Amino acid sequence: MTQPEALSTATLRSPFLQEATARGFLYQCTDVDALDTAMLAGPVTGYIGFDPTADSLHVGSATQIMLLRLLQKHGHRPVALLGGGTAKIGDPSFREEARSLMSEETIATNIAGIEKNLRQFMTFGEDSSDAALANNADWLDRLPYIELLREVGVHFSVNRMLSFDSVRSRLEREQGLTFLEFNYSILQSFDFRELNRRFGVSLQMGGSDQWGNIVSGIDLVRRTDGKQVFGLTAPLLTTSSGAKMGKSAKGAVWLSAERLPVFEYWQFWRNTEDADVGRFLKLFTDLPVEECDRLAAANGAGINEAKKILATEATALCHGRAAAEEAAETARRVFEAGQHVDTLPTCTLPHADLAEGIPAFRIFAEAGLVASNGEARRLIRGGGARVNDVTVTDEGQTVSLADAVDGAIKLSSGKKHHVLVRSDA
Repeated sequence: MTQPEALSTATLRSPFLQEATARGFLYQCTDVDALDTAMLAGPVTGYIGFDPTADSLHVGSATQIMLLRLLQKHGHRPVALLGGGTAKIGDPSFREEARSLMSEETIATNIAGIEKNLRQFMTFGEDSSDAALANNADWLDRLPYIELLREVGVHFSVNRMLSFDSVRSRLEREQGLTFLEFNYSILQSFDFRELNRRFGVSLQMGGSDQWGNIVSGIDLVRRTDGKQVFGLTAPLLTTSSGAKMGKSAKGAVWLSAERLPVFEYWQFWRNTEDADVGRFLKLFTDLPVEECDRLAAANGAGINEAKKILATEATALCHGRAAAEEAAETARRVFEAGQHVDTLPTCTLPHADLAEGIPAFRIFAEAGLVASNGEARRLIRGGGARVNDVTVTDEGQTVSLADAVDGAIKLSSGKKHHVLVRSDA
């Protein structure tokens, strides 16, 4: 096993590992020298698993997606494994409590949404370096339990499984860990072996919280099939201020435009903390490492321009270049020119309510700019609420159709969050 401090581009020869290290993707690797040699010898097939817990991935999964994208860039084959089978159990890693069990219909809907996310970032097809999709329900749903116990379970030590950080952290809480969840590590290991047999997968990648599961899979393949396979992890990201990556004040930062408007996705990256700009440019864009370093070295107005580049490049990968540039132009017109722009996120409210008038504190909550009426009242008292760019000073001020400009009322929370309110009539 190679620890983080041992990974250096100076000792690596394969272009994938060199660039992955330079961009900050690599945290741990089981045998980096052997993997480096294998990648020089020819294309390597690597996979990352995505459990369909929602109908979209969010920014917290972007590191893993970009790793697969980088693998493809350097001529290797990425496999995205959709956990249609393991979703019926739920990954217990570092969770405070068990996930709610999902229906077959929900899992199918979620898989379709995640597949749509992934296709934006990678090229799927039949060529040797084209990405492939797999669903572990194809083999786990038909797996006989006694066969699993006899063939696979015999290779797993309960003592070792209890030592995994992800398991131990749950056992130390009052909620404990169900036997259902305890099986997750075994099934993930089985996935690695099955993908090795079906697709020739020899590399499993994931976040550092998956290290124990990845090593277990490597051991299973070695014990049962006598093959050498590899594992590497990326660091779990937080912002410089310690916030969890992929979260905003309004909730998860989804990759699906149906879940989160493209403009708000662009704004998430535009609001990156100064100290994170260089790191995020390397991780979440295709810009050369040297250009990322140059942009990150700026200060003052320069760092703000770097944030705009980060926002546009990251959004282009997720939603396409045209949508990213439209979001950038919307931001310019709203923030720099002070214009009322139709491409802002839109909220539709009942015509009868708007005709009668809605108290300011309530319309800000209903439009989703704040989480509650109480938070809206505090926003207004602090001078951060505006209607059509005019500061709201009275919590009970009525906002109605009379305030509409070109059929919409512009609500603003602070300088960065805006919504156009329209009537449903």
